Amino acid sequence: MASEKLRQIVCAHSPDSDDAFMFYALATRKIRSNLVQFHHVLEDIESLNRKALEGAYELTAISFHAYPYVSEHYVLLASGSSVGDGYGPVVIAASPMEPGELKGKRIGVPGRMTTAYLALRLREPDFEAVVLPFDRIPDLVRERVVDAGLVIHEAQLTYAKGGFHHVLDLGRWWKDKYGLPLPLGANGLRRSLPAEVQQECARLMRASILYAFEHQEEALNYAMQFARDMEPALAEKFVGMYVNHYTLDCGELVPAAAQKLLDLGYEAGLIPRRVSIEFLR
Repeated sequence: MASEKLRQIVCAHSPDSDDAFMFYALATRKIRSNLVQFHHVLEDIESLNRKALEGAYELTAISFHAYPYVSEHYVLLASGSSVGDGYGPVVIAASPMEPGELKGKRIGVPGRMTTAYLALRLREPDFEAVVLPFDRIPDLVRERVVDAGLVIHEAQLTYAKGGFHHVLDLGRWWKDKYGLPLPLGANGLRRSLPAEVQQECARLMRASILYAFEHQEEALNYAMQFARDMEPALAEKFVGMYVNHYTLDCGELVPAAAQKLLDLGYEAGLIPRRVSIEFLR
């Protein structure tokens, strides 16, 4: 079938090694479809959250925290979730600091719609959030522009090399408190798409992740170009943290954990309305 006959789907995700790994087979057309063709757009997660408010892209990575704001436009795919099981976003500081000392502090955060921000608010409600580009947070912590910083992506593994001090791991806190993995991000699919297109996108997403698992070396080599100068071993560790069995299929545990997270956010007054998490399987 000629490509102009295919339904063009804009697929937006973060320019990170874990996303690159899971989208490898689709981005390099190792996997093809007779129905749809993906066009990839790379943007940081907070930008994607904001654009999802308008339903800008047919398929887009979003934070679970963003779901209540975009659920009218999007359903979540059962494949493609980023989940931290006993680990997650980390709060760092330039000097030693205990978690209890975060109260009242100025903390650099990567966006108010990120799940990292929601989790931190649930753990410590009283702090001044300073929204910063996610990749600038360590530098601004070092320069004492903020008292601490909430880091996501690869900085979760590299902060110690920069001389920063660990204050709090939100994934560890969440696991200890609720016995659940921390669902951070997912792929939202526009509800207005025809049913057969939705099912094909869901199939392709799962197939792409499975292909990466089955061709790990080539998928990792591709992902390395998005690893922000990480050493190969560290990049492989990071990909392994966030592209796991929960990514292939969210199962029952991830929806339950995400529902718990959003319910707590609503009850704490951090989310304006209660929603029911919905996944397309």
